[in-house]
Amino acid sequence: MSNPFAGRRAAFRALHVEGCFALPNPWDAGSAKRLQKLGFKALASTSAGAAWALGKDDGEITREGVIAHLAQLCAATDLPVNADFEAGFADAPEGVAESVNLAIEAGVAGLSIEDWSGSALYDLPDAVERLKAARAAIDASGQDVILVGRTEGYLRGNRDLAPTLERLKAHAAAGADCLYAPAVTDPEEIRAIVQAVAPKPVNILFWSSDMSVESLGALGVRRVSTGASLAAAAWAGFETVAKRLAEEGRL
Repeated sequence: MSNPFAGRRAAFRALHVEGCFALPNPWDAGSAKRLQKLGFKALASTSAGAAWALGKDDGEITREGVIAHLAQLCAATDLPVNADFEAGFADAPEGVAESVNLAIEAGVAGLSIEDWSGSALYDLPDAVERLKAARAAIDASGQDVILVGRTEGYLRGNRDLAPTLERLKAHAAAGADCLYAPAVTDPEEIRAIVQAVAPKPVNILFWSSDMSVESLGALGVRRVSTGASLAAAAWAGFETVAKRLAEEGRL
């Protein structure tokens, strides 16, 4: 039986070989379809955007809910979909592997595993074992799914780059195909990340208006994701018009 997602996964892998591409984050089937029509090459889910659409806060969707959401995105578009897979919905490596298998079955072309438990960073040895379990699950599946090693320290307020570099290099050694540290914005720090894990590709999150795909590509970045920014912009527009309706009785 043919694999309907094999072509998407191969295309996603190829995008990481050279150049720099934008990876926008839809939050539902409709936004995924609109982004495909705009000509983007690949998409990624957003845990926050998906949660807001359900009236929840980021991190409140269950594993079952996230898998259903990923399947919905993969069915809505012909593009590769990278999963914002949080911490793999388990503390133990075995649980992470189980979650990864479910995401692969849903059709994803890539997925990220964070080193943030929801309250603190996992100790580095534990973070490495969790990532190794994800790597082993992907390899055992026989599917060409990209594993993204994501470290949350910088995003959570530790703006010392050294531990971030240490974790990214450890994640690369553990089998991550792509490395990601959200909230890094300084060009020299971004360049240092790229050099630390080379030749493996790096994902950077759009975090300021000064960033562009072109400028980040010049630093050696391979892909640039939007996180919850598109969902936040949509909700901001919704609220502006809804507030005018409530207060002025007009659109």
